[in-house]
Amino acid sequence: MKTKATAKTAHADLASVERVLTLEAEGIRQLAAACDERVVAALDILEKVTGRVVVTGMGKSGHVARKIAATMASVGTPALYVHPGEASHGDLGMITRADAILALSYSGETGELADLVAYTRRFAIPLIAITGKADSTLAQAADVALTLPAAAEACPLGLAPTTSTTMTLALGDALAVALLERRGFSSDDFQVLHPGGRLGKRLIRVRDLMHEGEAVPLVDAGLAMAEVLITMTAKGFGCVGVTDGEAKLIGVITDGDLRRHMAPDLLGRTAGAVMTAGPKSIRAEALAAEALGHMNATSITSLFVVADGRPVGIVRMHDCLRAGVA
Repeated sequence: MKTKATAKTAHADLASVERVLTLEAEGIRQLAAACDERVVAALDILEKVTGRVVVTGMGKSGHVARKIAATMASVGTPALYVHPGEASHGDLGMITRADAILALSYSGETGELADLVAYTRRFAIPLIAITGKADSTLAQAADVALTLPAAAEACPLGLAPTTSTTMTLALGDALAVALLERRGFSSDDFQVLHPGGRLGKRLIRVRDLMHEGEAVPLVDAGLAMAEVLITMTAKGFGCVGVTDGEAKLIGVITDGDLRRHMAPDLLGRTAGAVMTAGPKSIRAEALAAEALGHMNATSITSLFVVADGRPVGIVRMHDCLRAGVA
């Protein structure tokens, strides 16, 4: 049973959380409304970078900068974080003329950024600023300055960066996604950059797992079952695909089909007489998760992979599970 004091505290807590979320959401709405041609100019610079996007910032801006760099790198824009203090003690050597700098500072007067900003001006390295002050030193030095709107911080003291850091992070996400769309970055590209993550595994294609070439168990419809059994045993998939005169997949013979047709004349019959017609199949470009779903739904353990009706491979449930597809 809650006491009155506890209930009062819970109400205050919920009110505080709602206020913070509302203020930060309002800040992002104001930011969206303020976006203009300067954002396009920043994207033009970032798209042309042949090196890396170097994201930098101090304090809370530094934490946000790390996340922005990680997001950009994961969606096709090579990026890294450089600590502005370390930059003054040798890490400027990590930055080349082929790079561009994305510098974060709400005040635009962060002293630790001075050496890095001067370095960009000396070597004509593009500099994009995200700041809250259009007339700040950083904004004036930058090739493009993206200015955050003057939204209220969610901190009731008005001291801790809250709304401002949320807006900065959201703008960084927006730049990363806009670059992704400009470059036509695909789910295939994403999977290449995320091979170890669960999401990356979900994006594995059938073509990445299928067996192909001589490994695929195939027989002609007119072949005698005595020969079919030899192929079925040698290939080790527990099944064979049956093809017609045009090499198109018309059926499949599994262990179950053998049991159902068990009779003295089985070995003298043809593959076409024993097969199950119209077998399930899948495209090489399909997601492996889709193949696994088909196999689970139909209680089978292998699927033939076809292109224009002709078998080009075979994928097993075991292949999907071993690759971490679930």
